[in-house]
Amino acid sequence: MYKEALNKYLETHGLSTFNLKAVLFDMDGVLYNSMPIHADSWHVVMERFGLHLSREEAYMHEGRTGAGTINIISRRERGRDATPEEIEMIYTAKAEEFNKHSKPDKMPGALDVLNQIKANGLKIILVTGSGQKSLLERLNRSFPNIFHEELMVTAFDVEKGKPNPEPYLIGLEKGGVKANEAIVIENAPLGVEAGSKAGIFTIAVNTGPLPDKVLWDAGANILFPSMTKFSKQWESLRKEITQSN
Repeated sequence: MYKEALNKYLETHGLSTFNLKAVLFDMDGVLYNSMPIHADSWHVVMERFGLHLSREEAYMHEGRTGAGTINIISRRERGRDATPEEIEMIYTAKAEEFNKHSKPDKMPGALDVLNQIKANGLKIILVTGSGQKSLLERLNRSFPNIFHEELMVTAFDVEKGKPNPEPYLIGLEKGGVKANEAIVIENAPLGVEAGSKAGIFTIAVNTGPLPDKVLWDAGANILFPSMTKFSKQWESLRKEITQSN
């Protein structure tokens, strides 16, 4: 079922084998259904500071650092980068707005697939653009014994956020694996682009309002309509990857 996508990946990167050792997960929109809250928070706070970022457009910036998002909107509407003071004020206000909402639920299917992957003996690596401790601290409560601090890449670890490949390259480094020994699970176009640029087989899970085409165009190798669907197909995909060696 997935053989064609796997073969195309190997051919594109001049590889002969795919030796799966690790799975790199984005967080917002993949593990938690948090993107609607992020999108609403960005929209509300930008308006407060005299800037405009629609909720739908916020999904297009998902995975970017907060400073990166603020600067893009500031350049578009004010013709300049935001000052460090403006960035701090806007991002602090955005975090406060986010925390006014109820805690986001786990994405249906996320825990199930994480448990399957753990049972397969594969490393699980978190790669998120988030620096909000309110979410990071929830991981061990939501997904017990799955994530470990030494295998987490957050906004504090990177200089260049997604779509730059740096976050996923750091993820590979922390996991001690090569690009053809891992897969990426992403829901955002910038994250998909980052995983693809890092040379990693990238699976898109469309848990938001964007058209599938946006994720395919960003470089997705495979696309699932939900984490639940991905969870149900994980074993079939894993076997196909194993057989591609």
